[in-house]
Amino acid sequence: MANEKTSGGTLAGIKVVDCTRVLGGPYCTQMLGDHGAEIIKIEPPQGDEVRDWGPPFDDGKDASYFLGVNRNKRSLALDLSTDRGKEVLLRLLEEADVLVENYKPGSMEKWGLGYEQVLKERFPKLVHCRISGFGADGPYGGFPGYDGIIQAMVGHFSINGAPEAGPVRLGIPMVDIGTGLYSCNAILMALLERERSGHGQYIDMTLYDCGLALMHPHVANYSLSGRVPKLTGNQHPNISPYDLFKTATVDIFVAGGNDRAFKKLCKELGKPELGDDPRYATNGDRLNNQDSLRTELQALLAEVDGNELCDRLLAAGLPVGPMRNTEEVMTHPHTIHRGMAAEKDGWKGWGIPIKFSRTPGEIKRRPPRFGEHGRELLEENGFSAEEVDGLIADGTVLEARRKS
Repeated sequence: MANEKTSGGTLAGIKVVDCTRVLGGPYCTQMLGDHGAEIIKIEPPQGDEVRDWGPPFDDGKDASYFLGVNRNKRSLALDLSTDRGKEVLLRLLEEADVLVENYKPGSMEKWGLGYEQVLKERFPKLVHCRISGFGADGPYGGFPGYDGIIQAMVGHFSINGAPEAGPVRLGIPMVDIGTGLYSCNAILMALLERERSGHGQYIDMTLYDCGLALMHPHVANYSLSGRVPKLTGNQHPNISPYDLFKTATVDIFVAGGNDRAFKKLCKELGKPELGDDPRYATNGDRLNNQDSLRTELQALLAEVDGNELCDRLLAAGLPVGPMRNTEEVMTHPHTIHRGMAAEKDGWKGWGIPIKFSRTPGEIKRRPPRFGEHGRELLEENGFSAEEVDGLIADGTVLEARRKS
């Protein structure tokens, strides 16, 4: 049948060697794993440090920060500071399609594993994606980068927060997550191009570039007007109304993105004449008078049941929504209906947001324990049992351990 679902996922048969840690890289490779790619997560002897970024911790002493972005992977603990460790990596790359790493720029080259020097010639079909803070060159080349630092440097702080309270870091690590999303896209593009050319390539991804690319519409506004964007609070620099309002029961977010929707909103709120007020006739008028408009709307909303109102307005085709906390979101019927509250072998988290009709993604594995799959991964990749024993004996490969 044309719509019959098939198992395996869209990326079944793609092998990814994942030498990333913390967030951007693991977020990227988790997406690839969700859709069928085989992910070999290579961890240093001390493990991915976010295993310790808690509490909370699970019963294996792994932190929620790690558990959130490392499902559908198998873990190999490998000491790449040794010659034998490097040789293990090279053998794993023989059958790999993608290498993703976020070592400090220059590290792979220093270890004799640089793309141009070694990998390109030895593995001509390999897609090598490097994620770093700023790249290898330029004024900030080689410098370390963390999400909050990049948020500050690329302008996120300058537009996030209310004028009376001052700049605020975004409450989610959007630079790291955005870089993971961009990197996943880049890898898929390179794999698609490889189908035509037969060649892999190197991808240079940075937190700085990706964080800056998320600055819409603020860069576009500045480029056209020459005015430096300022703190926006909950309002939108280009749309009105687009703001958070208090009701008798819950704060709600109201968006009146076009003139017709605004008139309909006023009618549904019982004050249709507000939609005909010349101060609010167009979006430009509403932006110029957004303070008085906010006062008008807040007066209409203050005494109503916000949840009931949102249900009614949504049913009428108007974009509004109640503010919910994480527990309310993860237990909401629509979250469950969409498969976005997931569980696997005691692990819980968000589900897979990309919904394919024929080749759906699947959560096949909970996040791995440190070094949990080392022996099986090596034997699957051509290492004999004796070789694996030797690698474990000399400390090149570390066996799984449970934290005390």
